[in-house]
Amino acid sequence: MKSKVYFTREISSEKLLKIYKKLGVELKGKVAVKVHSGEKGNQNYLKPLFYKDIIDYVKGTVVECNTAYDGERNTSEKHLKLLEEHEWSKYYNIDLLDKDAELELPVKEGKHLKVNYVGKNIENYDSMLVLSHFKGHPMGGYGGALKQLSIGCGSSEGKAWIHSAGVTKDQEKLWDNLPEQNKFLEAINDDLNMPVAMSVVWDVIKNPVKSKKLADLLLDFDKVLGIKVDEPVKTKQEEIPEEVLKLVEQRKTARQEKNWALSDELRDKIKELGYNVKDS
Repeated sequence: MKSKVYFTREISSEKLLKIYKKLGVELKGKVAVKVHSGEKGNQNYLKPLFYKDIIDYVKGTVVECNTAYDGERNTSEKHLKLLEEHEWSKYYNIDLLDKDAELELPVKEGKHLKVNYVGKNIENYDSMLVLSHFKGHPMGGYGGALKQLSIGCGSSEGKAWIHSAGVTKDQEKLWDNLPEQNKFLEAINDDLNMPVAMSVVWDVIKNPVKSKKLADLLLDFDKVLGIKVDEPVKTKQEEIPEEVLKLVEQRKTARQEKNWALSDELRDKIKELGYNVKDS
């Protein structure tokens, strides 16, 4: 069965609610509303007021989970403070699902994981509304509702468990236990699925934890890609025209002689030729 997708030309809180009503779905009982609370200093997330109409309509509680990487969302104390700074708690009831504990869930016929760990407070809700902004890595790969449900609802330890393919739940040990190489090779072997492969590369590059293991991992990737990530970027040195160099020397002499009028005149001539002079 094909999915039915609704669009709106106007991006607003009112139109978002109209789309929801068009679905004809009634969320029953206590409703959790999963959002992305936004990284500190990052503007690429949907702000609280944009969701106001739809969250009020379903009488929902905004829910989030802690991350597994260093920042302002990897502990409950810091995350709750950030939720307040980003004004989520100003407009809504907030529930950090893994604030106190996590819930172990079985993964039936799981290839890499046999269990998963989510925020325990998810048990307190009867239904969930997932609100996501469309996003993608600069080098390929997209995320949205499924990401909000899978990795988004994972506890901090659960996220480490997923990213390490079931090796560790410790976020301090996570970055030394990444199975990215297999994912990369699987993508390459999938009819050269470069968007997915490059998204894996980008995940490693933007990793906040820098280590020799991750650097070696990029070099392994590059054996296939051949983009020479270990070579410094060579920039061509621009040759400054002789006319400009002469004017610079003349201006230097004028400044030494404290002929400020001539110095300013020569500076303007240099600027007309497309160059700026910075005095030390």
